Amino acid sequence: MQNIIGWDIGGAHLKAARAENGIIKDAIQIACPLWLGLLELERAFGEARATIGAAPLNAITMTGELSDAFATRAEGVAGVAAIAERLLSPDRAVFYAARSGFVDGSDASAHATDIGSANWHASAALAGVKLREALLIDMGSTTTDIIPVAGGAPASSGYTDAARLTHGELVYTGLVRTFLMAGPKQVPFAGQWTALMNEWFADMADVHRILGQLPPGSDMMDTSDGREKTAAASIARLARMIGRDAHEASDAAWTRLARFFAEAQLREIMDAAALILSRGVLDDEAPIIGAGIGRGVVSDLATRMGRPYVAFDELIEAAPNAHEKACDCAPASAVALIAAHHFKA
Repeated sequence: MQNIIGWDIGGAHLKAARAENGIIKDAIQIACPLWLGLLELERAFGEARATIGAAPLNAITMTGELSDAFATRAEGVAGVAAIAERLLSPDRAVFYAARSGFVDGSDASAHATDIGSANWHASAALAGVKLREALLIDMGSTTTDIIPVAGGAPASSGYTDAARLTHGELVYTGLVRTFLMAGPKQVPFAGQWTALMNEWFADMADVHRILGQLPPGSDMMDTSDGREKTAAASIARLARMIGRDAHEASDAAWTRLARFFAEAQLREIMDAAALILSRGVLDDEAPIIGAGIGRGVVSDLATRMGRPYVAFDELIEAAPNAHEKACDCAPASAVALIAAHHFKA
């Protein structure tokens, strides 16, 4: 039996998906705040393997090379690769280098540009196997990837983070970890426009929690004030953003404010999607593929843009209990399935 685990090593989460004979059997996401130190990666791997087990072949993609623990991205790729190889030993570890295929850890440094932050490419490449034309939108906790798939392959204008930011293919907004001060500079409240406090008093997790749109288990980080993850606590944090306390207005008023932030986030993603679609590489019937914990937002965006919507997990084979998590962890699922094809006997 072919048994492969795909790993997506991020700067905030570690994601893993197990593929057995080309079917995703299990997928998990573990909090892994690398800004606290590289020991977090060791802890997360230990916790993940205790749940998902081991496999003779491990296919790895990453964005964790951006961690402050490393002076450069290239150093980060080499560092993360070395840690992953050590933690997964004696099982084999290979690294997804997108344009260069899979490489062993000994060659990771030489392919650092191809390996670094290439998890989006794995998802888009797998999507292209099923749909020749589509717009893949993977909304995670921190960022949103928007990748056109044309001719059955990724058709991005950029490859590196810098280039993708320029072309609208990487939008730095996510369902959970985006600080509200990074969004609109003024918001409507009590009939007036008001500026925001330039502090991390609240984030998008609070907004989506107030609106009842936060998927269970998607918010794995501490809150800004260390208090509980309830709608009332989120309203208190949201109120701080405009220099108020929750009791100064009704719950309905705070809900309206939360809805404004959610709408502003959706518009930011929609603007980037419209920019990409304006290239004309996709026809008007090409669907939008939604992936990541924020795919509910992506579904809303597809409706507004008048395009069919396809959830990422509809493109893969997965066990009934693994569909949701496989979609949450799309790059990990994708890299496992791509490796299953690449290394098949």
